[in-house]
Amino acid sequence: MKKNKNRLLTCAALFASATAIIHLLNKAIAASASLKEMLNKFQKSTYNWRFGKINYTKKGKGNPILLIHDIIPGCSGYEWHKIEKYLAMEHTVYTIDLLGCGLSEKPGMTYTNFVYTQLICDFVKNVIGKKTDVIASGFASSFSIMACRNEENIFRKLILVNPPSTTRLNQAPSDKDKFLKFLLEIPVFGTFVYHIVVSHNNITNAFIENLYFNPFHVDEEMVDAFYEAAHIGGSYAKSVYASYASKYMNINVNNGLKEIDHSILIIEGEAEPNGSSIIDSYRGSNSSIESVLIKKSKHFPHIENPEAFLEQVKIFL
Repeated sequence: MKKNKNRLLTCAALFASATAIIHLLNKAIAASASLKEMLNKFQKSTYNWRFGKINYTKKGKGNPILLIHDIIPGCSGYEWHKIEKYLAMEHTVYTIDLLGCGLSEKPGMTYTNFVYTQLICDFVKNVIGKKTDVIASGFASSFSIMACRNEENIFRKLILVNPPSTTRLNQAPSDKDKFLKFLLEIPVFGTFVYHIVVSHNNITNAFIENLYFNPFHVDEEMVDAFYEAAHIGGSYAKSVYASYASKYMNINVNNGLKEIDHSILIIEGEAEPNGSSIIDSYRGSNSSIESVLIKKSKHFPHIENPEAFLEQVKIFL
C-alpha cells in the first residue's frame, strides 16, 4: 500500500514538473514570436466592441472600403499591406484585425460566424458610418455575406477572395470536432499543441505548399508577421484556431447569397484548388455573381500579384 502511494506521489510530482516546464516553454515561445514587432509598423486605432478591443487602420479619402483578412492561423490585417496604400489613393481604406486575431483582443471564447457577422455590422455602423464596399479574404467571405444579409443597407459591393466552398461551410461540428476543440482548449498542454501547429516551420511550409503559387517567392517578412500574429495573446491566441478547426465558424451561406441584392465579385487565384467548382457553387445560389481569375497566384492573389488584383478591384468598384 505504501509502495503504491509512493508511486502515485512520484507520478504526481513528475506531472507537475512537466506541466510547469511546458508552461514556461509556452511563455517563452509566445514572447519570442513577437520580438520583431511586425504588426506594430502601422499606426493603429481602437474600436471598443462588446466582446473586446478591435484594432484597425484607416488610410486615404473617398468612398470607404473595409478589408477583412482570412481566418487561417496567423492571419491579420497585415495580409493587405501590399495593396492598402494604392486603394487609399481613391478610397478611405479601413483594415481590421478581427476579434481574436492580430493585435485585437483575444478573449477565450467560442468564435462563431454570428460573432464575426455582428462585429462587421457594428464596425461599419459605429466606426465607418457610411455605406461600405467590402473586400474579404478566404473564410471571412462567409462573414461578409451574412453581414450583408443582416444589414443590407450599410453595404455596397462585395469582393470575395478565394472563398471556401459552400459544401465545406455546410459541415456542422461532429463529435470528433468537438473533442478536438476540447483538447486544444486544455490549459498548458492544449496551448503546446497549438504552438506546434503554428510553429515558424509549419507556417513557412503552409505558404510554400498551400498558399503561394510560386514557393520561391515566399516573403520571410510575411511569414514572420503570420508567426507573430498567431502567438500574440499567449494561451488565448489558440481560441480562434480551436473554433475554426472544429467547424464552429461554419454556416450555410446559400440562403444569404439568394437573399442579398448586392453586386458580388469572386476573385480566385489561378492555382487555388477547385476554384472553378467553388465559383459554380456560389453562382448556383446567385447567378448574378461575377468572377475573375488572377494569374500566377494561389490563395493570396492580393499578395502574389497585387497589380492584377488592384486592376480588377478598380474595374469592379
